[in-house]
Amino acid sequence: MNSEIMWMIIGMGVVTFIPRMLPFVLFRGKELPEFLQGILRNVPYATLGALIFPGILFIQEDIWYGVLGAAVAFAIAFLGANVIVVVLGSIAVLSLYSLLF
Repeated sequence: MNSEIMWMIIGMGVVTFIPRMLPFVLFRGKELPEFLQGILRNVPYATLGALIFPGILFIQEDIWYGVLGAAVAFAIAFLGANVIVVVLGSIAVLSLYSLLF
């Protein structure tokens, strides 16, 4: 491996490490306000939604394909099923949909 790639990997590691390390150092022993904690608890859900929603709409030319898959996944997840069951259920329904239409 040439040295340019090695330095690039080291640089990416440092750039990734610093933002993850800073909150631990800056907020050690401090309690965040309840309002801010509530906002931070919802960040993963908002990020996940922002990543998944465009994929639902643009998965194929037929927009109903993605909408149907998302609706089935939401329904199965709402019933409390495991993540694997949600994924497999959505795949099964979309496979049936693609065979019929």
